[in-house]
Amino acid sequence: MQLIESGGGLVQPGDSLTLTCTASRDTHFFSIYAMGWFRHAPGKERELLATISASGAVPYYTDSGQGRFSISKYNANNAMYLRMNRMEPEETTIYYCAAATRIQYTTRTAEYNHWGQGTQVTAAS
Repeated sequence: MQLIESGGGLVQPGDSLTLTCTASRDTHFFSIYAMGWFRHAPGKERELLATISASGAVPYYTDSGQGRFSISKYNANNAMYLRMNRMEPEETTIYYCAAATRIQYTTRTAEYNHWGQGTQVTAAS
């Protein structure tokens, strides 16, 4: 199963942006994997933002994502989304989606073992 992120780009500080993660090839696995959104800035550790259960029913947010971000998963479309509100310049970096292929719900970063290539998000005037 291949994961492809899209929706990144330039956003004004304070504005919103929605990222999409689409599965292709062997998409029948998409509905049984927990999924998550991460970001990784240069010189920093990879940061978990939000996870969602395989069914799409149970979201989880870290402190970074709580209150401003919204994760959703639609198995019928093989797609997962991250809505990010009130973007800040320091959130400029590459954003990744990932799947946890051995479990249907997890908030542990170490469980996420299948990654997309990432999409660049730049919050700037």
